[in-house]
Amino acid sequence: MPELPEVETTIRGLTPVLAGQRVTLVEPRRADLRKAIPVDLRQRLTGATVTALGRRAKYGLIDTDRGDTLIFHLGMSGRWRVDPVEPLPHDHLLIETGEGRSLALNDPRRFGFLDLVETAALDAYPPFAAMGPEPLGPDFTGAYLHDALKGRTAPIKAMLLDQRIVAGLGNIYVCEALHVARIAPTRAAGQIALPRLERLVTAVREVLLAAIDAGGSSLRDYARPDGELGYFSKQFLVYGREGQPCDCGGVVKRRVDSGRSTFYCSKCQRN
Repeated sequence: MPELPEVETTIRGLTPVLAGQRVTLVEPRRADLRKAIPVDLRQRLTGATVTALGRRAKYGLIDTDRGDTLIFHLGMSGRWRVDPVEPLPHDHLLIETGEGRSLALNDPRRFGFLDLVETAALDAYPPFAAMGPEPLGPDFTGAYLHDALKGRTAPIKAMLLDQRIVAGLGNIYVCEALHVARIAPTRAAGQIALPRLERLVTAVREVLLAAIDAGGSSLRDYARPDGELGYFSKQFLVYGREGQPCDCGGVVKRRVDSGRSTFYCSKCQRN
């Protein structure tokens, strides 16, 4: 599933095509993805000018001068294609601009979705209303984590994946960040001292920024809007490396927690 770096990379790829452009064609090619596509999507977007593009957690945001924001989630297999030569079978939304550029949202497994809401009401949008701070934003600090995790006995990995604690972190990058911070994924979150949480915040940011610079991680279906694959997977320190050596001289191990694989080194990631 595309995580925060992949969505950020997607937004950066869409910005040169859409920012400041008038939308001249909007063609939904089916009625639904994971949920119904708004029936007035075509009407509200056609003729509008894109004023900004952004991201909230793992959701992409496209603002227009009509006070609307198109929200997209890439699900398990979604990606945008820029200037496609012709539509593919799983292109579910086509967009054209006044400059003659075009975009296609492709999602073979249809676990993604599209929504259209008033920009002024974004903070109240149900998936966003209870979200914690952005991990790359100024509110995500060691002190914030210390307060948010106080008294919590759940493992730190589970807490970092909780969108109410911090928005947008996914399994891949949490495994990597915990390794960089040398914190065991099973460590009780409320028992981690402030200095280690500050180190963890730094690690989260370093891992996310490195992944964005690398264009994200292409593990299955994800590709950038320009068609290139993300290559951060070549930099993984623990994720997907079960049985391989860690840089500390230990061996990367794997465990399954709530159906998700957790990769870690038992030598340098101690409780």
